[in-house]
Amino acid sequence: MSPMTPPWRRFVAVTAISIAILAAHPKSWAAQPAQSLPTRFAECPQFFAGGHPPIVKPTRGLRELCYEAFAVLHSAESRTPVFVAERLNRRRIEDADEKRADRFFADARLPRNERAELEDYKGSGYSRGHMAPAGDMPTPSAMAQSFSLANMVPQNPQHNSGPWARIEQDTRRYALRAQGDVFVITGPVFEPGSERVGPGGVRVPAYLYKLVYDAHTGRAWAHWQRNQAGERVSAPIPYEELVRRTGIDFLGRHSD
Repeated sequence: MSPMTPPWRRFVAVTAISIAILAAHPKSWAAQPAQSLPTRFAECPQFFAGGHPPIVKPTRGLRELCYEAFAVLHSAESRTPVFVAERLNRRRIEDADEKRADRFFADARLPRNERAELEDYKGSGYSRGHMAPAGDMPTPSAMAQSFSLANMVPQNPQHNSGPWARIEQDTRRYALRAQGDVFVITGPVFEPGSERVGPGGVRVPAYLYKLVYDAHTGRAWAHWQRNQAGERVSAPIPYEELVRRTGIDFLGRHSD
């Protein structure tokens, strides 16, 4: 690494290596001091258009988490992500690791009373649905990290393996054709009184969204899906409509 490399890039590189080692051995996360891992979006701005994270209404229990290939805003109330942000491009998709990891784990950077645990999903009838897909991950360590429960929501199994998987594949295909970076933000939307599963009471989303923003063309659109069996891949909705439905300013001045 060049001495001229900006300090924040050197920090991200070092912490990414640390997370890669820990993610390859998930049980060791609990023994790692939380303060040694990146937990501020300022430390992983590369996942956001212009380096600016989405603007979310301040709420207690929100925590920022950086990983090697994505960033998560996590909610203690739902024990799921609020959103998960990625930056895709042709090179990252071509580098994607085809060997799928399958070791789900609870991220020890989150307090136990705020996070989902493996037992929350057992017998629930729901899949552990990736928000940042395993298929997007460019390295084995990033693949392992994508199995953090902080990157999951309870998802209908038929929806997860059907239309949602198709949307994930179509997003990767688009990134392969794009002329530059494509920023993708994925997350859940809950209804009042929504179902909870497991001893920790992980909330089950009524809807899932996936925002796609092409930084080269300035185009932005979103997929909006009900979290249920029988869904089909529907036409994308405009960016402005996604903002209206979620109340989140995902791109701010970066959108057209």
